[in-house]
Amino acid sequence: MQKIALSLLSGLLLTLSFPKTNLDWLAWIALIPLLTALKDVSAKESFRLGFIAGIAHYLTLAYWLVYTMKVYGQLPLYLCVPLLFLLAAYLGLYVAAFSALLNRFCAEPALCFPMIPILWVAGEYLRTFVFSGFPWELLGYSQFEHLYLIQMSDLFGVYGVSFLIALSNSACFLVFLYAGGKKWQGKQISKRVAIVCFSVFALLFSMTWIYGKWRVASVNKAIAASPSMTVAVVQGNIDQMQKWNPAFQVFTVKKYMDLSLSAQKYHPNLVVWPETSAPFYFLYNAELTEMLITGVKTANTNFLIGSPAFSQRDNITDYYNRAYLIHPNGAVAGTYDKSHLVPFGEYIPLKKWLPFAGKIVEHVGDFKPGDAGKTVLLDKYGLGVQICYEIIFPSLARAMVRNDAALLINITNDAWYGKTGAPYQHFSMSVFRAVENKRSLIRSANTGISGFTDPAGRVLATTGLFEDAVLTRSVPLLTQTKTVYTRFGDFLAKGCVIATALLLLFHVLAPVRKARRGRNPAMPLS
Repeated sequence: MQKIALSLLSGLLLTLSFPKTNLDWLAWIALIPLLTALKDVSAKESFRLGFIAGIAHYLTLAYWLVYTMKVYGQLPLYLCVPLLFLLAAYLGLYVAAFSALLNRFCAEPALCFPMIPILWVAGEYLRTFVFSGFPWELLGYSQFEHLYLIQMSDLFGVYGVSFLIALSNSACFLVFLYAGGKKWQGKQISKRVAIVCFSVFALLFSMTWIYGKWRVASVNKAIAASPSMTVAVVQGNIDQMQKWNPAFQVFTVKKYMDLSLSAQKYHPNLVVWPETSAPFYFLYNAELTEMLITGVKTANTNFLIGSPAFSQRDNITDYYNRAYLIHPNGAVAGTYDKSHLVPFGEYIPLKKWLPFAGKIVEHVGDFKPGDAGKTVLLDKYGLGVQICYEIIFPSLARAMVRNDAALLINITNDAWYGKTGAPYQHFSMSVFRAVENKRSLIRSANTGISGFTDPAGRVLATTGLFEDAVLTRSVPLLTQTKTVYTRFGDFLAKGCVIATALLLLFHVLAPVRKARRGRNPAMPLS
């Protein structure tokens, strides 16, 4: 029971590291209880204890899914809770695999020091892509408010911050074992190992801090010398339950336009509305389209709006979650279609085998993905538009900046989450896309959190939840350089995956090699 309690404690400490609680310092030691539970058990037991820690973490982190499924998916509570457990169980498998592989790979205590961060980051990277990916609140995201620490993301992405945090847990765990006279798999931790490991972590932490301080200063100089664009974000605070009601559509468009016109005194170059803020088929619904375009002409500036869209080919209708860039004269200057769709929200995976499954998003059919990395041109500047939870996938923002996006824009509708911790968690992850690529990031959310993040990761302004709001800011456009991360991507995370795969292959083949040597002993010399 003690080991189970330690595993549960690690899961809860991990959750407390993230918004809303924001006890981010706990992330640096959160794994120690789990590691303590793993120190003298088998690989099978390690898997079980890691699974318990993972389920405890993801149940408490993603609890808001029950609210979303019940209120907007209209599922009964007796189905919502098991579905949350199913997701938590899947995500918990990554912690379970981490724990089992750590047991298998680390016969010597000193090996824990590098292997803990390598295995943890490998799991995070795989979680970003497997089964369409769900990299919600990776370990590094917990530090989004620590400006100097997160600058390393422009080298290694968020995975670099996760690596450093996992390394902290590793070093502190070895010091804890040494100080308590405890053993790892029956082997004592020497004073020398404890001191060297903690010293290496302290050195890397210091280097990270120094690099961050220098990087912020260099970005400040770049900002001072860069052109800028004045942008207004509009938060209409439209009730999700009424949003798609035809009788409510005119009110929605009018409200968003009235809020937009209130920013006219600041002369914005661009007004940004949230995801599906125009709850009709723009350019096809004549009355509402005319109403919106008339408002754009009155405001006499560029608008970026979200709206569902469709196209027809060979009697097949394809639907898209689209963003439209509209010029002051009312002409559409460009579009972006969401490329990474939400399973069970915007399409049904394995639909042939899951005919009973429905979507949460109110729509007549499944959405089709657009082109990843596509940018929209405003004057001479590329806009990298990411819709809803696309912002949690680092590769999508990186692809847009590689395609010359000068500005990153996240339009979303977080009304699905209510007043849970999810909107805060979602916003925290968006900060890293700005830091990784050194681009300003603008966020417009129907019910919040909307805001502005500068290229260094400073949050310049935010709105509250479920309030009408308009924010206008001048944002820098850094176009001259691309970061190491933008150019080379997730080489650190991929290196961790490759190292894990090679070690796993070595351990799988080791018994085979041993058996062959036993069948063919070397002949003695005569």
